Amino acid sequence: MPGMTFGPSNPSTFQREKTFVRFFHVKNELGFRIMPGPTETLFEVNENDGILYSNQLQKQLDRETKSRHKLVLTAIDGGTPQKSGTLEININVLDINDNMPVFTKDTYTAALRENSPIGTTVIQVNATDLDDGINGEVTYSFGGEVKDKIREFFEINSDTGEIIVKGNIDFELQDRFDIDIQASDKGMTPLRTYKSVIVHVEDINDNPPEIEVASLSSSVSEDSRPGTTVALLSITDLDSGINRKIISFIDGNASFTLSQSIQDNMFAVLTKSQLDREETSRYDITITAKDAGEPSLTSEKTISVYVSDTNDNKPEFSLNPYTFYLTENNTPGAPVFSVQATDHDEGENALISYNLFRNAGEDNKMTSFLSINSDNGEVVALKSFDFESVKTFQFHVVATDSGSPPLSSNVTVNVFILDQNDNAPVILYPVSSNGSAEGQVTDHSLFALDRYTGQIRTLRSFTETDEAEHKLLILVKDNGNVSLSATATVIVKLVEPKEAFAASDVQSAAAEVEDSHVTFYLIITLGSVSLLFLISIIVLIAMQCSKSTDYTSKYLPEPNYDGTLCHSIQYRSGDKRYMLVGPRMSVGSTIVPGSHANTLVLPDRRKTYDEV
Repeated sequence: MPGMTFGPSNPSTFQREKTFVRFFHVKNELGFRIMPGPTETLFEVNENDGILYSNQLQKQLDRETKSRHKLVLTAIDGGTPQKSGTLEININVLDINDNMPVFTKDTYTAALRENSPIGTTVIQVNATDLDDGINGEVTYSFGGEVKDKIREFFEINSDTGEIIVKGNIDFELQDRFDIDIQASDKGMTPLRTYKSVIVHVEDINDNPPEIEVASLSSSVSEDSRPGTTVALLSITDLDSGINRKIISFIDGNASFTLSQSIQDNMFAVLTKSQLDREETSRYDITITAKDAGEPSLTSEKTISVYVSDTNDNKPEFSLNPYTFYLTENNTPGAPVFSVQATDHDEGENALISYNLFRNAGEDNKMTSFLSINSDNGEVVALKSFDFESVKTFQFHVVATDSGSPPLSSNVTVNVFILDQNDNAPVILYPVSSNGSAEGQVTDHSLFALDRYTGQIRTLRSFTETDEAEHKLLILVKDNGNVSLSATATVIVKLVEPKEAFAASDVQSAAAEVEDSHVTFYLIITLGSVSLLFLISIIVLIAMQCSKSTDYTSKYLPEPNYDGTLCHSIQYRSGDKRYMLVGPRMSVGSTIVPGSHANTLVLPDRRKTYDEV
C-alpha cells in the first residue's frame, strides 16, 4: 500500500486534536498494524478494518508539545505467504485555545522618578501564549480591580505591554504603586493571566521645608530671663532621605535663638539676652530652614514677638534744675509756671503724678504758698509775691509714676522774683533817691539841685539883702517804665554861724529819734527845727553880747568868712550825716559829699534801721 500524507487541508486529517477515522478499502481480508515508532503509542489502528484512532487513553495529543506526527501503517494480507504493504502517514495536530498567556517574569518591579514627564515608559511587561494563531495572540490591560486613581497616573499599551506615565507622579502623595496587569489571548473563549507590577517612586528634592507655628506667646515681659520660650515651631520636609534633612536657624537677631526639642521636628524659639522694651518693643524674628538636597531648598517664616513693659524707668524731668522768673504782684491762684517729666515706660507705668516736697525746713517754707496740679505739673501761686520782701526762693517737685512698685524722682526749682515799679520814691530828710530830682526855689540865683544825687548846693554867698527863709519844692521821680514820683518841701532859713551849729545839734538829735519816713513826721520835724532856730537866734545874740569875737573863730577858723548868715542843709548818705555850712561859694560850685572844704562829716550815732 503506497504511503500517504494527511495535512490540515486533507479531509482525513485529525480535526482539533480529536480522533478521526479513515477507512481503507482493500480487497481480500487484510490485517493492519502500526509499525513501532516514537509516536505509535499516541495512535492505534483497528486490525480488521484499518481505522486509525488517537490513543487518548495513553496520552492526548498536544500541539504545543508536537504539532506533527509520522506513522508507518502496515497492511498484511491473509495469503500464504503473506504479503504486506506500508504507508507513511503524516498527521498535523490542529490548535485549540488550551493555553493561557504566560508572563516572562515572575515579578515586575520598576523605579520611577517623581515628576517624570507624561509619556515616560515605566516598564514593559511581556506574556506569551503557546497556542497558535489568534489563540496565541496576547493583549494587555489593567486588571478589573485597578482603582481609578491609578488609571489617572498610568496607562498601558495593549499591544506592547508598556506601562506609560499619564499624570503627575508625586512622591509626597504616593511613593509606591501596585498595578494589576492582565494578559489575554484572542481565542473564541479568551484565556487570561494576571500579574502585579510594583512601581517605586523615587524622590527628588522638590519640596522646601515647611515651618508651622505650633505655639506663640502674644508677648514676653522685658524682665524675662534669657532662655525663656516664646514660640514652638514644627519644621518638616515632605521629601525623603537626604532631601528631608533640615538645618534651621534664626537669621540676624542676636536677642533670640532656636533650639531643637526632644520631639522630632519640633523647635523652640528662646530669648538669648535680656530684653528692653524701651529700646525695642517688637521683634520680627525670621526663622530659616534649609534642606540638604541638591540643589538645596530654603524656607523662611517670620513671627512677631511683642515685649511687655515692666516699671523699670523712673520719671525724668526735662531740666534739672528748673529756673523760673516770676514778676512780682502776680495774680493769686493763677498758674505761674510748670514742670514736665517723662517716663519711658508705657501704660500705667508711664502715668506720672506731681507733688511738692514739703518739710519743716527753712528752705521749703515757701511751698505753703504754692500748689501743683498733680496731672500736668502746673504750679499755681496762692499769694502775690513782693520783690521788696522776697527776691528768690527754692523748692522741690517730686514726680511719681503709677507702676507697682512706683518709682519717683525729684527736681529743684529756683524762682527769681522780678521787680516791678510799684513803689513811689520816699523822700527822706534830707532828700535821697535813686531817681532824678527837680526843684522849685524862690530865688534861682541862690540854690542849685543835682538831678541824680539830690544834692542841694548854694550858687553864691548869702547877703544881707537875701531873704531869711527860702522854700524849696523838691520833685523826685524813679526810672520805671511807668515813672512814679514824690515831692517834698525844704525850708532853708538863714541864721548866724553860732545858731547854725546849735541848729545842727538840734536837727541831729531830731534825726536820731526819727523812725518814720512819712511826710507828716517830716513836717513836724521842720516845725521843730524852725522853733529851735528862733530860740537859737535869741541865744546867739545874747552870747555875742557877752563873749568876744574869738568864740566865733573857735568854730569857724576860716579867715575869709565875711560874717554873713550861713545856709544849713542836712542830708544823709550811707552811714554818715553831712551838714553844709556856708562859707562864701562861687556860683556853679558843687559840694561833694565827704569833702572837708564845705562839708562837716559827723558820725551817725543813731541805731541802724532797715530802709525800704
